[in-house]
Amino acid sequence: MSGVLLYVIGPSGSGKDSLMLHARHALEQDSSVVFAHRYITRPHDAGGENHVALSEAEFDSRMARKLFPLHWHSHGMRYGIGCEINQWLAKGLVVIVNGSRAYLQQASKNYPELIPLLIEVSADVLRGRLQSRGRETDSEIEARLMRAEEFTALQHPRLLRFHNDAPLEETGHAFVELIRSKTRVMQCS
Repeated sequence: MSGVLLYVIGPSGSGKDSLMLHARHALEQDSSVVFAHRYITRPHDAGGENHVALSEAEFDSRMARKLFPLHWHSHGMRYGIGCEINQWLAKGLVVIVNGSRAYLQQASKNYPELIPLLIEVSADVLRGRLQSRGRETDSEIEARLMRAEEFTALQHPRLLRFHNDAPLEETGHAFVELIRSKTRVMQCS
């Protein structure tokens, strides 16, 4: 495959979804970049990302037909990335996937050229973002902060780190430029 697979990961509250949505809008006219939808066993109107909602039975059916080259289970839901990414990579596109840190090792086995893109945020900023969401209790926020610390030790030979403490108005442009740098590398190849 000649494209680039950017596998975006980061702790809850890091701003990963906001950055990806910003980049998606900023790059919507760039035919060399595509954002893969995740297939998730949660309702389509549950909020958050623009995903494809599947029932457990639909997910099982697609799994049986090997339609998810990447798939994992997290927080009581199942996530899949469709086999369309293989066609996009074969066409030389930059494919951006909203991934899972816990699944990174398997994803790297499936796609050895995968580039993990870790969205990092300081503990104080993360705590503030989680509190402002109002979705978790104080003890749940503390648990998320502890899980977020595990990201700092993440190792991967192609790991890129993107620091996201500042407001989206400041970091969004830099995130888009990071993605564009991958398209420029491909054009030079």
